[in-house]
Amino acid sequence: MITPKILPRRAFLRGLGVSLALPFLDAMVPAFARPNRTDAAPVNRLAFVYVPNGVIMEHWRPETLGADYELTQTLEPLGALRDETLLFSGLAQHNGRALGDGPGDHARAAATFLTGVHPKKTDGADIHVGISIDQVAAQAIGGRTRFASLELGTEPGRLAGNCDSGYSCAYSNSISWRSETTPNPPEIDPRLVFERLFGDGDGSETPEQRALRLTQDRSILDFVQGDAKRLQGDLGASDRRKLDEYLDGVRDIERRIVSAETTDEPRPEMEKPSGIPVRFAEHLDVMFDLMRVAMQTDSTRVLSFMIGREGSNRTYPEVGVPDAHHGISHHKGNEEKIAKLAKINHFHMTRFAAFLERLASTPDGDGSLLDHSMIVYGSGLSDGNRHHHHDLPLLLAGRGAGSVHPGRHIEYTNETPLNNLYVSLLDRVGVPAETLGDSTGKIAELSDI
Repeated sequence: MITPKILPRRAFLRGLGVSLALPFLDAMVPAFARPNRTDAAPVNRLAFVYVPNGVIMEHWRPETLGADYELTQTLEPLGALRDETLLFSGLAQHNGRALGDGPGDHARAAATFLTGVHPKKTDGADIHVGISIDQVAAQAIGGRTRFASLELGTEPGRLAGNCDSGYSCAYSNSISWRSETTPNPPEIDPRLVFERLFGDGDGSETPEQRALRLTQDRSILDFVQGDAKRLQGDLGASDRRKLDEYLDGVRDIERRIVSAETTDEPRPEMEKPSGIPVRFAEHLDVMFDLMRVAMQTDSTRVLSFMIGREGSNRTYPEVGVPDAHHGISHHKGNEEKIAKLAKINHFHMTRFAAFLERLASTPDGDGSLLDHSMIVYGSGLSDGNRHHHHDLPLLLAGRGAGSVHPGRHIEYTNETPLNNLYVSLLDRVGVPAETLGDSTGKIAELSDI
């Protein structure tokens, strides 16, 4: 169907201080070009989701390899998505170990997770580690999108001071490093992320106008309503449906943020910005949805999300664990603590699986967002009790725009650098890299059957 209007791939609905990027629509590809789809070649997105304090490995690692591996207790939420995920065993971050620097495994776990570089032990301003894979990708392909990268989290943290046995808090609180000495602190407030994605689109909004807009108790969609109606008249039926679903999704995120800002529900003792939901599951879900919308609108192709800062002492009363996470990660074989940690691990995976399901149900060109993404989920520690940095709990979700063959459990030779995986992923987003951190080459079997 030839639509009356051909849209550029990066099109926006605009209003006062608002710039709402559009999802991928058929109208963005000329009808005569659709058989070849040269202008509609899917983009490949790269994301990293970090969980702190390791996991209970006996509830994570399947005993069998290949496509017939069993879903363990922690992986059970991925049941409907097992064909969309690759599970890895044997990968390590050697530079997360002490290497003569003594205690500080939690700081090193986070600092090395995306860098593969041993951090300098200091709690002063002379922090030093290495550039992270997300920022290598962002520097190469970030110019094609509104934002080179997006860094998200859930817990406030400091970028100075001593947070782990003489290591700067910057190491524990960030996995993304723009340079060897510059961390990218994650944004934890959904309102601020929402405003970054959709507010002040052309830079013309004054601080006074923004303040007025935010106090008017109006949806961001109200400001682009006229533009949206004009566009609807130029779209085919399929695109009108896609646009309606997208706008409904944006409005749903906005409602949840407003609800968090106006709730009278008592907050935990840890002080939080007003836009953060009281219930942790709601906080995770809205942050994951913001990631999804950022991917859907091609606002960025590189994302990272810290479900918790490394060494986190968050409690999880919603799953019956009032104990501090880091505290019980040193369980010393106590079965009650192990059971509680397993509940936390399962909870994290449940929210991640819900995110993947949303990606799988979000159309993107000839497939879905999950088809056109590579999302690494894992931790910089395997056994949090012993602070092990080998055989890390890791999986890769998505098909990488056809460059990844998921649905298997792959085991690599013990002590294979995790950064070998990262070099392989960079290659799949069009960023050739000979080395990264302590990498020794690329890994096999990502696309092999």
